[in-house]
Amino acid sequence: MPYYIYIVTSHDTASTRSARLVSEYESFKLAKTEVRRLRGEAQLEETQAYKIIFADDMAQAEQRLTEFREEPIAREWEK
Repeated sequence: MPYYIYIVTSHDTASTRSARLVSEYESFKLAKTEVRRLRGEAQLEETQAYKIIFADDMAQAEQRLTEFREEPIAREWEK
């Protein structure tokens, strides 16, 4: 399964996001190197972020990146 690099944009409502494919790699090491380079040279808007995701195909990757996930509850010892 390939590793995908996306630019994920959060919209006005916290539960709405969109994802735009940047590139695809067969190994995590190559994907990690590329995303570090991108983060270092290209400044994104405040609502955008580079994300690496491991998925069967692009449709599954986009679905995982844009689905709504509730914030985890911080336990007393985690504060």
